[in-house]
Amino acid sequence: MGALGFLQQLEVSEGGTINAQALKQITAGGDGVGLRTYDPGYTNTSAVISHISFIDGDKGILRYRGYPIEELTEASYLESAFLVLYGNLPTRPELAAFNDSVMLHNGVPRAVEDVIHAMPHDAHPMAIILTGLCALSGCHPEQNPALAGQNVYKSREVQDQQIARLIGKISTLAALAYHKSTGRTAARPNQRMGFAENFLYMLDSNGSPSYRPNPRLVRALEIMFILHQEHEMNCSTAAARHLASSGVDVYTAVAGAVGALYGPLHGGANEAVLRMLERIGSVDNIPSFIAGVKSKREKL
Repeated sequence: MGALGFLQQLEVSEGGTINAQALKQITAGGDGVGLRTYDPGYTNTSAVISHISFIDGDKGILRYRGYPIEELTEASYLESAFLVLYGNLPTRPELAAFNDSVMLHNGVPRAVEDVIHAMPHDAHPMAIILTGLCALSGCHPEQNPALAGQNVYKSREVQDQQIARLIGKISTLAALAYHKSTGRTAARPNQRMGFAENFLYMLDSNGSPSYRPNPRLVRALEIMFILHQEHEMNCSTAAARHLASSGVDVYTAVAGAVGALYGPLHGGANEAVLRMLERIGSVDNIPSFIAGVKSKREKL
């Protein structure tokens, strides 16, 4: 019933949602502008219709474009990335072209390296990656909508180029962030290697061109990349979409997503788990730790 006792019908979609704009038809609260929802945490609000991924953690379900994650872990990381981005698994020629494009763009400009080198040696790796992404924003003007005549969101060709750059360069930024703490120099990207193999090469080769990462570690890392690739409308995705809606350049939008991932209630939770395991130390200490959790002295 409306405020005056009139029956108001609202259309419910197949997915079980109503259009929030339709609530304006129901006047309430005395201001005459219509009913609104209050949901600051997006606890019961759908902001997008997407066919990219589906996740149900309680049931152990994760799908990309309808494909079960159990099947996709048999693929390569870039093969699954192509699926997530474009909606279909690539043909062999498409995968070869995509792989070449990503690996061609995995080097970062000298200006970006200089910015990272200027940061403190004990800077957090996520802070370094954020800095690198923001620096990249100024290195590729053709994708920046803030510059006259440029707009990444209106050109499929420009979009595809930035996709290849982001995927290729993010692993290099991560390697630079890692070696900021080790004091060593990250190896230059090896474009003849696969994506995950090249990342481990940059971490561990010490610049030796003959170094080859352990294949089992490469495969484990590739599967981890696939598992973390897409998790619906999480905090990072929402942040990137919010920023992109302003028309800001894609590197700044992704930097916002990384900033959200930095937080201990989002991606930072993984780091908190590792620190917790370090604090526990050994299996013998688990009972006392669990007792601390139950008494609220520790956080699990």
